[in-house]
Parts: sequence; C-alpha cells; structure tokens
Amino acid sequence: MYKGQSITVIIPCLNEEQGIARVLGAMPDFVDERIVVDNGSTDRTAQVAASLGAVVVAEQVRGYGRSYRRGFACATGDLIVTLDGDHSYPVDALSYLIEAFLHLDVDFLSASRFPVRDSSAMSLKHKLGNLVLSLAMSLLFLRWVRDSQSGMWVFRRAILKEMKLEADGMAFSEEIKIEALRNPGIRFGEISILYSTRLGEKKLNPWRDGFHNLVFLAKKRFWR
Repeated sequence: MYKGQSITVIIPCLNEEQGIARVLGAMPDFVDERIVVDNGSTDRTAQVAASLGAVVVAEQVRGYGRSYRRGFACATGDLIVTLDGDHSYPVDALSYLIEAFLHLDVDFLSASRFPVRDSSAMSLKHKLGNLVLSLAMSLLFLRWVRDSQSGMWVFRRAILKEMKLEADGMAFSEEIKIEALRNPGIRFGEISILYSTRLGEKKLNPWRDGFHNLVFLAKKRFWR
C-alpha cells in the first residue's frame, strides 16, 4: 500500500531467470501484489519468481501483449506498475514514479528511457529505431511522446475497461499509450527514468519488430 493506494507490479518474463531474481529482490515493501507472467520459459524463471514471493501466472501463447493482458486480468491493485524481468528498468525508482504519478494527477504515466544516460544500455541502432517509432506515433496521433516503446508505466487499473487492447506482440507498448492518449477521460503523462543494461539474452529483433510496430501504428490510426 502506498498513500492509500494498493499497488500491483506486473512483470512479463521469457527466460529471465537471472534478471527476475534481481528485480524481485529489490522490490519495495509497499508493493502489495507481484505478478510474474511466465510466457513459456524453458529456464527456472517461474521457480525463482515463486521462491521470492511472486504470484506466477502462465501464458502459453507467446507474445509481449498476450503476457500483459493475462497479467492485467489477474491484477487486483488500485494502481498497476509494469516493468521488464531483465532488470533494465529501475525497480528502486518505483516510489519516485508513483510520487510523480500522484503529483501530476494523471491516470497513466509512462516512464521514458530518454535521454539514455548509460551508454551501454541501448545501441545506436535501437536509439534511432525508437526515435523513428516515437516520431511516427507523435505525428499520427498529434501528441508528442518521447518514448513510445517504453515498457514501464504506472496507471489506474480502472482505466483498463476504457481501453481496447488487441496487440499480441511488442506493439502492445505503443498501443496502450495510444489508447490512453485518444481517450479524453484519461489524463496522460510522461517522465524520464534511468535505463540500464539488461541481464540475460536479448529477444528483440529490431528490424522485424520495428517494421511490425510501424505497420501497427498505421492500422491503429486509419483502420477501424
């Protein structure tokens, strides 16, 4: 519980045995519910997460979006916080992020990884790809978003019923922000965080996922 708000943290994982131990080990005491969505891991991710007190939920159909929708369905907290299981997002900044959320009086707060202060955390290729996707989203939806691909957010669980979330893959990151931005009843904010080098294997395919995300943006904007 944080200032009268119950907190659920949702972490999608695919073979994050090393990172999830660090993430859960650093989780603040005020977090009421820790949900790890195991997306078909072949290592000990699920066992490690369970041993550290997390509720482990299985999602057998692969996909970033599928994992999050499964986690959302299980969440009970007033506020939902999301982050990755690879320890790239700052677990120790949860109180800072929630304080900003409450101070700004928003319903959805996205944590931007830019400017990237750790030079080893993101390659130039990934920086350029994120810039292109963020510019495309900002132009298509007429609202500047610095980091459309960020995977760390704080939002009120109650707004999920106002969103139409369909993306199964990595495009889910931009879709949930678009759904928040397009709804006049949802107040959207963005704040910078410190992004770090991930632990474990990389799963993102920058060319494939970047192209799919661009196509998704166009469909989301122009197709009903």
